Amino acid sequence: MLSGPVPDSIGKLSKLEELHLHENRLSGSLPSSLGNLRNLKLLLYSNQFTGLIPDSFTNLTNLMHLDLHGNALTGQLPVKIGEMQAIEKLDLSNNLLEGNIPLSLTNLNSISELYLDGNHLEGAIPFPSSSGQMSALGFLRLNDNHLTGRIPQNFGYLVSLQRVSLANNKLEGAIPSSLGSLSALTELYLNGNLLSGQMPKSISQLSRLILLNISHNLIQGPLPSEFSSLENLQTLDFSFNRLKLVSFPKWLSEMPSLSKIYLAGCGIRGKIPEFLRATPSPIQELDLSANHLTGSLPAWLGSLTQLYSLNLSRNFLVSGIPDSVTNLQHLGVLDLNSNRLTGPISKVFEIGNAFPDGSLTYIDLSNNNFSGGVEQLGIGAQTGMQYLNLSHNFLIGRVPSSIGRLKSLQTLDLSYNKFGSKIPEALANVSSLERLKLQKNQFTGNIPVEFLKLKKLLELDLSDNFLVGEIPMGKPLSEFPESSYSGNKGLCGKPLAPCNS
Repeated sequence: MLSGPVPDSIGKLSKLEELHLHENRLSGSLPSSLGNLRNLKLLLYSNQFTGLIPDSFTNLTNLMHLDLHGNALTGQLPVKIGEMQAIEKLDLSNNLLEGNIPLSLTNLNSISELYLDGNHLEGAIPFPSSSGQMSALGFLRLNDNHLTGRIPQNFGYLVSLQRVSLANNKLEGAIPSSLGSLSALTELYLNGNLLSGQMPKSISQLSRLILLNISHNLIQGPLPSEFSSLENLQTLDFSFNRLKLVSFPKWLSEMPSLSKIYLAGCGIRGKIPEFLRATPSPIQELDLSANHLTGSLPAWLGSLTQLYSLNLSRNFLVSGIPDSVTNLQHLGVLDLNSNRLTGPISKVFEIGNAFPDGSLTYIDLSNNNFSGGVEQLGIGAQTGMQYLNLSHNFLIGRVPSSIGRLKSLQTLDLSYNKFGSKIPEALANVSSLERLKLQKNQFTGNIPVEFLKLKKLLELDLSDNFLVGEIPMGKPLSEFPESSYSGNKGLCGKPLAPCNS
């Protein structure tokens, strides 16, 4: 692996056509002499370059491919970047670039891929002023910057666009109706902005659209029923806008390809609509969190056999988990937190997986009224579990030692329950554990000395239990604050008071 700066003498290689130095540890500034290599294809991504992009790069009028993504480049884009007329792919993503995007960029009529995402760019997005400019552009990523202003109507001049992400900026105003003329568009990400007004009906003309994400904006309802004509749409996300849908739009359940539906925080009321059990394309991901759903979890949920992710958190659902959930053999993510659910949680851990190495990876049942024990549950069978949160319930009894078989677990939160007996030593076998929260229970005995093996542990809370003895000496246990152990009258040792000899 190469390291250190690129020598300035590289500019003497006048006939050099390709330079592949990506994924090394090259550092320092980019030499301005690279601007002498008029026939160059330049790949320098995933290094550690710092400093400015040399203005001399705009001399590379035959350069077709410039990739500098994943460095630490600073400063502004060269004002004359639009003079690089031959460029087809420009990737400056994931750097520290700032300032405005130069208007001259719209002169790059050969460009098909433009990636400026993950920087600190600001100001308005320059768009073509006529239909001939940037007409070959198919892939555009400007997401995760600080861009402001409106999306203008002449956005529709970019007729070759296939994938667009303007997400996570500060764009405002209405979504222009001219987007409906982008007939090649397959993916559109406008999430995480300040866009307002209603969705333009012209979006329904995008017959090739596969993914539409407008979440986390200020869009108002209703959603145009004309969207039902988007026969290739697979993923739709309108979460956290100002839609106030009241009821789930039935036409969504009739779209032939739609399998991933995100309508969190959309003001939907009433019961989970039964027509979701018979959609033309089997539902794979369903997020109706942060609405006003009432009633119980319907037994027909078990008929959604292709379901991978189900999020019904932050609603007003009651009753228990239906036995039919054991049919969800593809389920990887289950989030039911902050409802009014009751009864045992055993059925969740009886879900068999259709894949030999498959497993639920994320379970959040926190902030409900679940009760009963977990000792006899098959928790250890979910070997791919990464996140398990059962906090703020009424669970009792012993935590089974089988929990030590969750080799991928990163977060375990059993706080605010009535678990008792000793903390299982087997937890020390979960070497991936980063967050362990067992506070406000009735655990007794010593803190297992084996916990010293949990080298990745970043957060620990054992407070307000009945633990006794000396806190095992050494990292990481002795590095946590007093609050991690407070409320256990029998505990002593660093960071608490010393034990009596």
